[in-house]
Amino acid sequence: MAAAAMPLEELERWLQARVDQHPVATSIAMLDGYVTAIVAGPVSISPLEWICSLLAVDADAFNHGGTPEFAAISAVALRHNDISNILSTASNRFEPMHRRKPDGDVDPRPWCRGFYAAIRLRMSDWAPLLDTCNADHGLLLPILLHCRDDQGRPLLGSTRKGREARELLRNAHTDIPAVVEAMRQYWMPTRYARAG
Repeated sequence: MAAAAMPLEELERWLQARVDQHPVATSIAMLDGYVTAIVAGPVSISPLEWICSLLAVDADAFNHGGTPEFAAISAVALRHNDISNILSTASNRFEPMHRRKPDGDVDPRPWCRGFYAAIRLRMSDWAPLLDTCNADHGLLLPILLHCRDDQGRPLLGSTRKGREARELLRNAHTDIPAVVEAMRQYWMPTRYARAG
């Protein structure tokens, strides 16, 4: 896989060139958020199911090495394995691939939107953490805070105005590495019980 994989910079250009084919990810940040949700989520999902929509490729692309599609698939598989390995062996080293704004601040929105897109693949499986009555719902807040619904409205509703609200929004991304690991731990008993 590593020899066939497209470098991430090239993968981002390739994704942007495919926007008219509607890949779920149009940037490496979105792709990274999506893949992270696949790794840390409630169920194992067939690579065909999640990679095809992520990259807007046909399942047949998995069968033909030497193509740009196969190189993109290989790059995604490598990133999946990297995230899985980091979370399994050294979760304190996990870092989302966030974009940077022109002023240098972190822009977590594309990463969070990618994560939410993967949640939407299996909303019913994610339901326990999406339930606001569940005490563990807070694990999703640093991510969902940066997401929008299909009408472009904030997913969690309007945020409060003022300096305190702006600071909360500006710094919520710092909690993402910890909540990703906490979610992985949350799902582990059921995810691996189902797999076994």
